[in-house]
Amino acid sequence: MMAKVFRCPARHGYAVEVSPFLSNRLVCAASQYYGIAGCGTLLVLDQTETGVSLVRRWEWSDGLFDVTWSEANEHVMVTGGGDCSLQLWDTANHKAPLRVAKEHTQEVYAVDWSQTRGENLVVSGSWDQTAKVWDPTLSRSLTTFTGHEGVIYSTIWSPHIPGCFASASGDGTLRVWDVKAAACRLAIPAHKAEILSCDWCKYDQNIVATGSVDCSVCIWDLRNARQPVTQLRGHTYAIRRVKFSPFSGTVLASCSYDFTVRFWDFSMNQPLLDTVEHHSEFVCGLDFNLHIPNQVVDCSWDETVKIYTPACLSAGRAS
Repeated sequence: MMAKVFRCPARHGYAVEVSPFLSNRLVCAASQYYGIAGCGTLLVLDQTETGVSLVRRWEWSDGLFDVTWSEANEHVMVTGGGDCSLQLWDTANHKAPLRVAKEHTQEVYAVDWSQTRGENLVVSGSWDQTAKVWDPTLSRSLTTFTGHEGVIYSTIWSPHIPGCFASASGDGTLRVWDVKAAACRLAIPAHKAEILSCDWCKYDQNIVATGSVDCSVCIWDLRNARQPVTQLRGHTYAIRRVKFSPFSGTVLASCSYDFTVRFWDFSMNQPLLDTVEHHSEFVCGLDFNLHIPNQVVDCSWDETVKIYTPACLSAGRAS
């Protein structure tokens, strides 16, 4: 498996996302000194025939932990940082973010842009145990959601249901929120350990995955959440991020502090399709390319972003 590699010395990757508009463009949020201290860096990258090229680079005064592309403007993205703020960036503005919104009181660890038609909202999750929903200019938060009893590590919009997002927390719960009612609709005690990530299936509005410090991925059916549909085991350290494939309803990927990315098909008796071991540090960022079937991007604390097509998917299982 050949990977295209972009190296960013002294910057440790936290999140990577492919543009919803351009098949060759991606963005990576990275931090200096592993995000524990120092500044953050936002990298806009283009995939070329031979490798990966840098389009734009910005520095921020604190670590950057997550990034999301606008679903309405191909030049705009939002990041979440260690200084409690969200930043709105535009590739046409070379010097600084268009806006900085600082309402959270601790690190902003998760950001996501809504995908449902007619909606244009950003959700953020913070170590202050709150989630906030914002208008697309970040001029103000529209609603603050409280209820988690631990750090919020992940906030993800439903791709199916308007005004609905899920959150995963250090309190071990997965929660589903209704923006219009400003209420929690469902709280699932999903793991007996911190949950670092969640994602919504692109093909089924009732299926959500969680990835935990307990080294497992759990698949949940929100209609009957007393126990998981299945539990995927194989990672040997905490799972940092889970992502469903945009090309198959039962295929997903997970990346971990065990330096690996694993691919799963939870409809199979032996769900583990492949283990990719091409990083030498924690793998924190992970995404599927919406435009190129089975292409995956990831980023790691080893200072690299990698673009590749895992053999288990290119063989046709996930198409």
